[in-house]
Amino acid sequence: MKSQKIIQYEKPLVSVEEDTPVPQGTEVLIKILYCGVCHTDVHINDGYFTLSGEKRMDTSSRRSLPFTPGHEIFGEVAGLGENAEDIQTGDRRAVFPWIGCGKCSTCIQGNENLCDKGSNGIGTSVNGGYSDYVIVPHSKYLINTEGIDDRLAATYMCSGVTAYSAIKKIGKLEKNDSVLILGLGGVGMSGLQIGKAILDNPLLAADIDDAKLQHAKDLGAASVYDTGAKDSVPRLISETDGGIAAVIDFVGSEKSAAFGLRCIKRGGKYIVVGLYGGEISIPLATIPLRAISIIGTLTGSLDETKEVIKLAKSGKINPIPVEERPMTKASESLDDLRSGSTIGRVILVP
Repeated sequence: MKSQKIIQYEKPLVSVEEDTPVPQGTEVLIKILYCGVCHTDVHINDGYFTLSGEKRMDTSSRRSLPFTPGHEIFGEVAGLGENAEDIQTGDRRAVFPWIGCGKCSTCIQGNENLCDKGSNGIGTSVNGGYSDYVIVPHSKYLINTEGIDDRLAATYMCSGVTAYSAIKKIGKLEKNDSVLILGLGGVGMSGLQIGKAILDNPLLAADIDDAKLQHAKDLGAASVYDTGAKDSVPRLISETDGGIAAVIDFVGSEKSAAFGLRCIKRGGKYIVVGLYGGEISIPLATIPLRAISIIGTLTGSLDETKEVIKLAKSGKINPIPVEERPMTKASESLDDLRSGSTIGRVILVP
């Protein structure tokens, strides 16, 4: 099989021909039909997350090189281990990638995506979907998405469930409370669409890119704001009668944090999804005085992913833009994400 692999961090991916893996035990071999390109793949390609200034969080020890990234996978069952159950060759499934150790209390509670005792995450710790085939450790991680566009089903495994899980953390809202989607990349666009499906509140959108703002408006955002414009924050506060009840920051940068925190009303929530990097400086006394909450959220659980698929099957989630590219364009697609020029999701096809 052919795979697009990281041979050296911070360098372009390399096309590698290797043996197709043979499933053992409960494992399932998936022939990849589609794989989404996520901004997390950029960080994996780099081998670090940016903290602040020159400080970095080194993630290179989490995987062995050469390594195949890619965690938004849809494919067809091509082989079964001797103990694989509830699945047949030829079945078409989306792959839940956020697999933990399966033994710690976090995993036992159903939150494998938050496991901190050793991850088996597909495309993050073990070889992923920038390839012809991938091994999935158990059929329980294969989700039937029949009735949904296969390419979108792949994106729901990360951008979809990440946005859904973040929105769920908002909690109870009053009728006139507004929610701000901050950052309109692939996950932010999913957040806008999923928010429209599960919230009855006004959904606002903010970004620095005029094309993305126009697209958000076309998709039904009640209002849009240019984060680079000086009057955006006072205008937003005025138009929402005092500020935002919940800001979901799909960028996670110093500038987006500064924008989002200024927009929140008393008692509001600032929910951080994006991993762009940097740090925030906020006087501690203002947190209780404003009664605000700062919440981090990371992907989503298997149960939440199934909830997203159920919602999508009901027809309540409008599709985000997708662009198909050949798998050989993987490195180019990562560069496009770095530059911020991607609208929606790029889907790689072997």
